[in-house]
Amino acid sequence: MTEQVPPATPEPKAPTLLRSGMVVSIMTLLSRVLGMVRDVVVAAYFGSQSEADAFFIAFKIPNFLRRLFAEGAFAQAFVPVLSEYRAKRTLEDVKYLINGVAGTLGITLVAITALGVAGAPVLIMLFAPGFHDDTEKLALATDMLRITFPYLLLISLTALCGSILNSYGRFAVPAFTPVLLNLSMIGATVLMTPYFDQPIMALAWGVFIAGVVQLLFQLPFLAQIKLLPVPRPDRRHEGVKRIMTLMLPALFGVSVSQINLLLDTVLASFLETGSISWLYYADRLSELPLGAFGIAIGTVILPALSRQHAGEDPKAFSATLDWAIRMVLLVGVPAALALLLLAEPLIATLFHYGAMTERDTLQAAAALRAYSIGVMTFMLIKVLAPGYFARQDIKTPVKIAIICMVVNMGFNLILIWPLAHVGLALATSLSAVLNAGLLWWGLRKAGIYQAQPGWAVFMLRLIAACTAMALVVVWMVPGIEQWFVWGWQRKVLEMTLLVCAGMGAFVLTLVVSGMRMRHLRQG
Repeated sequence: MTEQVPPATPEPKAPTLLRSGMVVSIMTLLSRVLGMVRDVVVAAYFGSQSEADAFFIAFKIPNFLRRLFAEGAFAQAFVPVLSEYRAKRTLEDVKYLINGVAGTLGITLVAITALGVAGAPVLIMLFAPGFHDDTEKLALATDMLRITFPYLLLISLTALCGSILNSYGRFAVPAFTPVLLNLSMIGATVLMTPYFDQPIMALAWGVFIAGVVQLLFQLPFLAQIKLLPVPRPDRRHEGVKRIMTLMLPALFGVSVSQINLLLDTVLASFLETGSISWLYYADRLSELPLGAFGIAIGTVILPALSRQHAGEDPKAFSATLDWAIRMVLLVGVPAALALLLLAEPLIATLFHYGAMTERDTLQAAAALRAYSIGVMTFMLIKVLAPGYFARQDIKTPVKIAIICMVVNMGFNLILIWPLAHVGLALATSLSAVLNAGLLWWGLRKAGIYQAQPGWAVFMLRLIAACTAMALVVVWMVPGIEQWFVWGWQRKVLEMTLLVCAGMGAFVLTLVVSGMRMRHLRQG
């Protein structure tokens, strides 16, 4: 007798979404904090030297493809189809779909990985053409890419496992998994560098080891829910074909910001040595609020929106989107403001050690200010895009993505000459603003999203809280010269005081203005 899927449970209300979002946010914040520790260690060991530029390119290529295949196109295509199967089909059908996807995705990624390893020199020339005149840097980047490229295969299969767990409400395990990458890279830097003629090669091996560990970590949890994939390639399976159809255009629709960042790297390879590293350190810091909250909310609402669409509940769908937008603004606006006001102190606190010079700090901070303009909209993209993909609407985000990529490239060419690497960061932010605006307008115009009551009061409270935070931070922050001479203990202490004072002023103003926890739970 065929085992039946339990009847679809009622859609989680906002408190459930909030709790799930907080779980993912806490786990992701842990990963991002360890990511900052990782970058501090890397900066101290290698600074912004040519070897660091070579590694960042070798890491960025598989990492970029990971965000397209794993976090971007695959997750957004797979989760809605899996949610539909879970709601309307038997458990055996769900297992058959998972096995077919695992086999088909696995074979495809093995082929891509083989091509990537064999064609590493070509990829380096494609993604960093400025390396052409530096044969030593080109050779080093090529050798490291051959080690890091298999990470794409491993982490994409990890993303398959994580998408299944997320669809069944097990958000904590996939959210914790990136911690293992940071631990692996920190360990490789500290423990393995003495054993290589080129010490930075240890980082490349750290990436490869992390891919293996992350995949193995999730398998026992899939076995617990009896959904451990048994790869069986089946391109003819109806669900597999639908996922493949959704994936191809979703490569553009969801990951436009990553494509824009990659274009930045290509152009930055023509600028002075250190430009790629300055952009990398600034991007890492600007992604902290994105990863800690924006991605967390987007991860939680995608299965919810998919079930609401499958259950034909447009009011709940719109209410979930509205709740997600408010949560993102509540975190994204003050985060962007803090990055803008504290760019130099933050970069100095995290990275101004060892090989990282004062000039490197100032240059990275200038890029961070430019990225801060787009922080809020990067986060909004993560919650607006699921509004399309949950409904399996690929065409609209693709059109928007193409427009934004063209605009970003235009801004790059206009701004790179007067502003160098800062112009590239600013162009990325401006294109993200356009991307989020067009996604929001499309949902509004189609009647999919309708603003819920209370927006005027919400915005007044948010503006008042951000103003209070900014005044406190500007009043308290010491001059940059002091950050350059302080030791790490003093810098961490001063930054902790600034962050706590700013957050305290922000939260206190919200409370005084009447915001309560129940307002965060409205769906």
